[in-house]
Amino acid sequence: MRKPIISIIIGLSLLSIPPVYAVGDNLLRSDSPERHVVVHGDTLWGIAARFLKDPWRWPEIWGLNRDQLKNPHQIYPGDVIVLEKTLRGNRLHLIKEDENQRIVKLSPNVRIEPVDSSAIPSIPASVIEPFLTQPLVIEKDGLLRAPFLLGTSDSRVVMSAGNTVYASNMPYDLGKLWQIFRPGKALKDPDLNNQVIGYEAEYLGNASVTAFDEISTAMITYSTQEILKGDRLVPAPGVIFNNYAPHAPVVPINGRILSVYGGVTEIAKGSVITLNKGARDGLEMGNVLAVYRRSQTRMPDGRMIALPDERSGLVFVFRVFDHVSYALVVQSTGSILIQDAVKNP
Repeated sequence: MRKPIISIIIGLSLLSIPPVYAVGDNLLRSDSPERHVVVHGDTLWGIAARFLKDPWRWPEIWGLNRDQLKNPHQIYPGDVIVLEKTLRGNRLHLIKEDENQRIVKLSPNVRIEPVDSSAIPSIPASVIEPFLTQPLVIEKDGLLRAPFLLGTSDSRVVMSAGNTVYASNMPYDLGKLWQIFRPGKALKDPDLNNQVIGYEAEYLGNASVTAFDEISTAMITYSTQEILKGDRLVPAPGVIFNNYAPHAPVVPINGRILSVYGGVTEIAKGSVITLNKGARDGLEMGNVLAVYRRSQTRMPDGRMIALPDERSGLVFVFRVFDHVSYALVVQSTGSILIQDAVKNP
């Protein structure tokens, strides 16, 4: 159900501004529909794939600028997306389920609008939700600064939900809600001589601080497995609402796949992977990257030579850290392996 919030609308409504860009017939699928009625379960990526050969070019057919990428038209179930042919080319037009929402405002005013949470997501929310709410990648330097558990007053070896625990190095200004983790596998960058750029974190549970002091007191409110002395704490993240429209990075990206969630060796559509590029490299949420297989062959004289990279899929970046990022494999045309290359599509 849509929950109302009060928002201030200045100038023209976004939906009243026609797109200034369009795409040619060569970018459209041969079987693209003339219209699509949005239903529950749709995603921006899935809808784009109905119309375009390359779904990541979605912003072009909508005519979105960089600011609008974060809020691509607030599309809801029941809305109708129509493919229009214009003198400039093809573009998509949105017809709202409730046409009364499309009110032009020429001066500041206050009115009620639905919140973004009821709009359809860019990619399936159920797949990426754990990666938005749990810090499953810890930056290298973060391990050195993270507070740690000292134990309990009754010297328990194993701690779990309901236990009162004590922790050292707890900062006062990061809130009362924390998550508990144990450092896991090191993430090594093959392009930097296998330098460690972060660690996969084994999520153990949640804790709430009841008293800050030189040695702070906390209550374990949730646990997924045994918690031990020395396990680390990080601030619980706020809600990360990722509804960016798919788009190519604005800077050249040339990275690698570091790992795949779940410990499997072969990666397929729907897999969550870790990349060795992050915010410092120019990546942002919503970026789409192409995956290329890097392979070699042996010459008759025994020398190994590199073969041309072969494109094998597309990934959608949905969470970005400084040096690494998470991405969802949204298209797979061949086998994808750890250390395969990721580049601008």
